[in-house]
Amino acid sequence: MTTAGDIMHRGAQWIPAHETLDRAAQLMRELNVGALPISDENERLCGILTDRDIVVGCVAMGHDPARVTAGEMAKGTPRWIDAEADVGEVLREMREYRIRRLPVIQDKRLVGMISEADLARHLAKDQIASWAQSVYATTAMH
Repeated sequence: MTTAGDIMHRGAQWIPAHETLDRAAQLMRELNVGALPISDENERLCGILTDRDIVVGCVAMGHDPARVTAGEMAKGTPRWIDAEADVGEVLREMREYRIRRLPVIQDKRLVGMISEADLARHLAKDQIASWAQSVYATTAMH
């Protein structure tokens, strides 16, 4: 059985909710990623911040990224998957919630992230095709 832990990108890092968006952008550049999980003061997932969130939700609105925190950008209930979850559960979670990046948690700690690129690298072509058709066909209808 292939698990979330098998296909995830290891070494994902939190951005604490109190950190500013300019620091988040710097960390994204350092890590070469487009999204960071946001952690609360107890190192629990409280959201995900994307590069698009910073640009569209802060800069384009005329706000100063040095004054807006990651926590202020966190919206909704963040989704995550256990490292031991079967890859089928990963696909269902990403499809059902229409998400492109999924934090992987083990023993209440962040251990990795799964992106569409990770799926493409690790899954069979028919699995990817079926998943992509279901995600993008549903998205196109809304």
